[in-house]
Amino acid sequence: MSRFFVALIPPQDIQDYANEIKQYFADRYTSSGALKSPPHITVQPPFEWADDNLPVLEASLKEFASEQQQVAITLKGFNAFAPRVIYINVVRSQELLTLQADLMAYTESNLRIVDKVSKTRPFAPHLTVAFRDLTKQNFKAAWPEFENRQLHFEFTADKLTLLLHDGKRWNIKREFAFFSGSN
Repeated sequence: MSRFFVALIPPQDIQDYANEIKQYFADRYTSSGALKSPPHITVQPPFEWADDNLPVLEASLKEFASEQQQVAITLKGFNAFAPRVIYINVVRSQELLTLQADLMAYTESNLRIVDKVSKTRPFAPHLTVAFRDLTKQNFKAAWPEFENRQLHFEFTADKLTLLLHDGKRWNIKREFAFFSGSN
């Protein structure tokens, strides 16, 4: 069994910016957990999957993605899951909420992947820059610095990304392009 999750990964320039902030948290606030994955917006939380059954998972995600329209994503400012996590805020658009809900329903009905936590709370799209390894004391020090910091990026998500945990960090395993036909 391996651990996977599905995410939207922003373009390289936004990744570079987010990684600089992650590195800042690692250097200044000894929070390096966020560096263990590429900058991302989780749309299917981590789940276990049998390695020998990987083709089924990949084929299923490919089929789902091929039926999705591209989604406009806006990143605006910072927010927090106090007192541990600081993240780049992802604006909750109807398209993004629908994509995530549809993916969760699809993986549940087609792959029997169920994330119990997601069923009990609303989807809160975010791009983590300081992870749960941020101490409460360091959170109190860092949050005022980021609370009102300006940030604005826009990009179009045109694919789903499957990430695989190698025991130390999350790596991109495969990408699945969204439907790109013109209607």
